[in-house]
Amino acid sequence: MSNWMALAALAAAQNPSGSTSAASAPSPVPPPACSTAEYRQLDFWVGDWVATFDNGDGTKGTGRNRITRDEYGDCVITEHFTTDDGSMKGHSISMYVKQAGGWRQTWMDNQGGYFDLAGGPGLEPSAKFGLETIRQDEKMPFRRMIWQDVKPDSFTWRWQGKAKAADAWKDQWVIHYTRAGTAASATK
Repeated sequence: MSNWMALAALAAAQNPSGSTSAASAPSPVPPPACSTAEYRQLDFWVGDWVATFDNGDGTKGTGRNRITRDEYGDCVITEHFTTDDGSMKGHSISMYVKQAGGWRQTWMDNQGGYFDLAGGPGLEPSAKFGLETIRQDEKMPFRRMIWQDVKPDSFTWRWQGKAKAADAWKDQWVIHYTRAGTAASATK
């Protein structure tokens, strides 16, 4: 008889009723991954959005942004952005990183754009949420995005930049978002 079979027979002999003792009770089930409040800080962004913005040449641009929390499980927020004219298509993934004590986002698009960002609530006092680029070297410009004026069906998103740390942030692209299917988005 093998050792494991002998141990199983001994255990059965010592507990013929088959009941589980308190000492061998299963350990409590841990809470689901990503279930603390920090992981819900960006939930206001989840949904289908209509985006409107100035193109810089006096014309208005429009786009769509689909933000989900289920594509990679409840821990990751996924973004799929496209302008209505097809000139820009982009994708990001965002997640609260407990070890870093903040949020991380990676953005990539069809124009060769790649950004690695970090932040969360409190990055900018006038904003609900913000992410700043992680600069790879001292020559890289400073960039950040902030979500302002957040309401259940709308918010303003700003992409801002500056050349030096001491400079003031300046808007480079401002997008007004309305939740798809709302009266406000139908007029855009």
